[in-house]
Amino acid sequence: MASTARRAPSKAARSAIPQLSWRSPQPAPIVLVSGAEDVCAERAIAGVRDYLRAEDPSLEVSDLRADDYAAGSLLAVTSPSLFGEPRLVRVTGVEKCSDAFLAEAISYLAAPQDGATVVLRHTGASVRGKKLLDAIRAGQGGGVEVACPAIKRDSDRYDFAAGEFQAAKKRIAAPALRALVSAFADDVTELAAACQQLIADVPGDISEQVVERYYGGRVETSAFTVADTAIAGRYGDALIALRHALASGADPVPLVAAIAMKLRTMARVAGSREPAAALAGRLGLKDWQVDRARRDLSGWNEASLGGAIQAAARADAEVKGGSRDAVFALERLITVIATRAPYGV
Repeated sequence: MASTARRAPSKAARSAIPQLSWRSPQPAPIVLVSGAEDVCAERAIAGVRDYLRAEDPSLEVSDLRADDYAAGSLLAVTSPSLFGEPRLVRVTGVEKCSDAFLAEAISYLAAPQDGATVVLRHTGASVRGKKLLDAIRAGQGGGVEVACPAIKRDSDRYDFAAGEFQAAKKRIAAPALRALVSAFADDVTELAAACQQLIADVPGDISEQVVERYYGGRVETSAFTVADTAIAGRYGDALIALRHALASGADPVPLVAAIAMKLRTMARVAGSREPAAALAGRLGLKDWQVDRARRDLSGWNEASLGGAIQAAARADAEVKGGSRDAVFALERLITVIATRAPYGV
């Protein structure tokens, strides 16, 4: 019997103002750029600037800090100039804004200045400024919102990278895209820079060989390479990959996180006979992730997979300060996974 429980409405559903993509922002009297993903927020703010500058090259751009705010600054930089140039005001640190800024910003919503666009950046790191955000989302000031939620899941990073190439009308082979995302699994900013470098440098389609040529060293020592070789039972290769990763400066914490993520995906997929597309949709994964997890499950059973997940949880605690030797904790985890040894060795 279908459940009658209703999900709480999302922030976008509760908002009375337009929700815009960070890839295609447009100016408004107030532009709220919310969310933790700085690389997307920077793109959105730059997009608003470029839009306004294309309309009028005489655009005046001013920057304010909401956490180090001098009273009267907002009104001063938004007021019409002698020659009536359009104004763009970029305000950072709204999540830690001063009382003076909060009061003046809320007052400003009642009468935004003609010809001025005020961009407010709120990372969501705190509830500071909530009264201002609620007023904007209720429609005061004629604003729009550009949401930039944190990109955490592998599928989100894949979508982000794919969107970079789609926006540039650049074709990239699926294996090349997967390799690129795996190589920069720990840093969205670096992933964005890598995508833009390939877009700028490579004249034709981007193949797996191109990604290997540009970022081969990074791909070879990535956390996912360590995880893949261990899960495949290639004990020697997994230890070599681990040592290469550590030698290149990889942090043990994201290494363990990548391994644990792949093991959890295997556990979620195990035993299901649903088509990949249906299962992926239900689990919030990509088709290729389901296919990969099913291939990874070869040689595994419920006991060995459960033991590996327990070992990953133990290693996670140890590399976060529970052990004096994070490298030993990682090597023991790789041993458990690659040899299918009982948990606790």
